[in-house]
Amino acid sequence: MLTITIEVILGALFAVVLMNLFKRHPQPASATPQPDLANLRPTDARSGDVVSIAGAGDNMTDLDLTLDRSASVRAGARSWTELSGLYRERRVIMRVENEEDVEVWLHNDARKISLEDVGLSEDDLAQMDERQNPADNFGFDNADWNWRQSAEGNSTRSDQGYAQGFYYWEFREQNGKRLLAIRKPQGEPFTVNIFQQIPVSDVTVYRRG
Repeated sequence: MLTITIEVILGALFAVVLMNLFKRHPQPASATPQPDLANLRPTDARSGDVVSIAGAGDNMTDLDLTLDRSASVRAGARSWTELSGLYRERRVIMRVENEEDVEVWLHNDARKISLEDVGLSEDDLAQMDERQNPADNFGFDNADWNWRQSAEGNSTRSDQGYAQGFYYWEFREQNGKRLLAIRKPQGEPFTVNIFQQIPVSDVTVYRRG
């Protein structure tokens, strides 16, 4: 009787070992959710993707470009992504902010705008930065521009791999949908770019490959 009991126990243990040996273990879920390639959002865009923006090209045509670089940008407490590529031999920048309430801004201005063109001096910017006053404004391009932010910032480009520091001023068009962004990297001249806000629904992203 004891022998039979031992054989039964050993048989049960052997069966458990075999079950564990051949049991299929579920694969761990990916830590990062994969985007739906058929419905990519502007926040999903990356270098190598093709972007089409309805009516944003010359003569109200669609603006189609291949993104050849991206940059993660932070200025003060705010951060965004800048994705860019060449359109008709000029560099176009698509700026994407926020994950939930997404905002998309497009720099597609062929003009090379200088600090002198907007009527500001380095001293003017320094005083605005010291005041941090939203009431500060100036006139340019048939619009009034209100101070929105000035702070230290940094940018890391996908094709460089290191952060570049700069000082940053941003102005919002009064009663309009444009941003005027001024940067001053250390040891380099000021750059001035104008961004136009565009509807998120106007942006279509295609993933190559």
